Amino acid sequence: MAIAKQQVIDSLKQVIFFAKQNNIVDLNMVDDLVVGEKEISLTVIFPKMEDPSVNIVYNSVVKTLKDAFGSDMTINVKPVAEKDRGLGPLSGVKNIIAVIAGKGGVGKSTVAANLAVSLAREGYSVGILDADIMGPSVPILFGVEGEQPGVIERSGKTYMVPLEKFGVRILSLGFFVQPNQALMWRGSMINNAFNQLMKDAEWGNLDFLVIDMPPGTGDIQLTLGQSYNVRGTVLVTTPQRVATADVRRAAIMCRQDKLTIPLLGIVENMSYFIPEDAPDKKYSIFGQGQTELLAEELGIPILAKIPIVGKIAESGDNGNPIALDLTSPVAQTFRTLVQNLKQELEKE
Repeated sequence: MAIAKQQVIDSLKQVIFFAKQNNIVDLNMVDDLVVGEKEISLTVIFPKMEDPSVNIVYNSVVKTLKDAFGSDMTINVKPVAEKDRGLGPLSGVKNIIAVIAGKGGVGKSTVAANLAVSLAREGYSVGILDADIMGPSVPILFGVEGEQPGVIERSGKTYMVPLEKFGVRILSLGFFVQPNQALMWRGSMINNAFNQLMKDAEWGNLDFLVIDMPPGTGDIQLTLGQSYNVRGTVLVTTPQRVATADVRRAAIMCRQDKLTIPLLGIVENMSYFIPEDAPDKKYSIFGQGQTELLAEELGIPILAKIPIVGKIAESGDNGNPIALDLTSPVAQTFRTLVQNLKQELEKE
């Protein structure tokens, strides 16, 4: 007796994907279903193949179908990842670029914001995710404090719609936290918040998603490296030895076997001071040479050297990243950063 495809679908509703607390049919995880007289073939689509639930669901599908249609039935199950099918919340994102610093206070968020704006000015579709959970700065840098992202419903689930300004789609935990509210979260809460910003957002199609990472080598860095396909990392440091020592640790973290996030290069921020009344003079007030030593040690280039200019801080505080000011030499420096970054990506 021939088996109807609907019979197989009804049987597969008994297979639960516990990570999402629903059956694999209603979760749209079943595809390429082919039903023959003595053979059933199907593809099961998972958020990621590293999930231990893959084997559990695989075995459950085989057992369920054999119980329903006979132990002599051949069951072919092919597990695949969402990203391999062009599915999932980040399927439209071509390049995830993490901006990382070993310590706070080196201007990482300023570099991330101006990098995103510079990429957008080059004609790329760009998003920026403020993952610095404890100190979100992106809303200030883009002048969107007090605003909140929109929401949409899709397949019974609510997704955040990033704000957009200067051609950049913006999402930050700072949109959901009051300015006078201190976050005292443990690791699991931080990871959950980060994953929600990544996965529960309608990022759409992006050439680049720039992630402003928290300083250090903590939970979010591990989650990013282990759970997402990161195209590369931009390290941010200042010229002092104390800063390069900390960013070295961040670089070593990226090269751990469990992470292996490509290091694209270093941005030396606050590289030198240019007096406003003497624009032809440069003063290396924080020293020099340490970044070159680190770049040589790691075997990666220095992508750009950003000077100390009062307008950088002023423009950031006003919510207008300096990369927007094409008359500023600093804007050209960020454009050089983009060109060098693209060259490194082509090598990768």
